[in-house]
Amino acid sequence: MQGVYFRQYTWQEARRLNLVGWVANQPDGTVRVVAEGPAEALRQLLDFLHRGSPLARVERVDSAWPAATGTFVAFQVRST
Repeated sequence: MQGVYFRQYTWQEARRLNLVGWVANQPDGTVRVVAEGPAEALRQLLDFLHRGSPLARVERVDSAWPAATGTFVAFQVRST
């Protein structure tokens, strides 16, 4: 997914939804997203992740819903 601005679009969507957490490219070419916030906003972010950015081709989305850590104060783009 790298090279199609997926992280930037994800950051924008998470900020729009007032979520906190991060997004980062992974060495295997996938993208990892960790987000915390209200359940409905998280579902909306998950819907976005299934669509992706305009140039992205999303093949698969794996999701898990562990308990929030409460350690994030903003949504960030991480380098890895």
